[in-house]
Amino acid sequence: MNTPVPSARVDSWLWAVRIYKTRSMATTACRAGHVRVGGERVKASHPVKIGDEIRVREGGFDRIVEVARIVVKRVGAPVAAECLVDRTPPPPPREEVALVPMRDRGAGRPTKRERRDLEKLRGRDAVAYDPED
Repeated sequence: MNTPVPSARVDSWLWAVRIYKTRSMATTACRAGHVRVGGERVKASHPVKIGDEIRVREGGFDRIVEVARIVVKRVGAPVAAECLVDRTPPPPPREEVALVPMRDRGAGRPTKRERRDLEKLRGRDAVAYDPED
């Protein structure tokens, strides 16, 4: 007799549907404020129910999932896919993501010219030095 569970802990559910590899990783993410249910930061013990929207911060972007089914035990990937509805928007194209200038390891400090070029690339103009200030 499989009776449906009305709610589950958010950390347990995130682990069961394979968003996090371990339950302790899901708990740590909740503690750090990377998990939101309905727009609110939640503790690991917060109950989730069917229809809740969960936002998980991963790699600088939000992954948005909706709870379609409650599970408390870890399930296989095909079953886990049925337990959530992924509403994450597609990532921005690579052209729109700003490139971070990187220096070769061991290249030393940038010269004055290289520093000015980096500042120009980042969109920051050099601050004029005023000895009166």
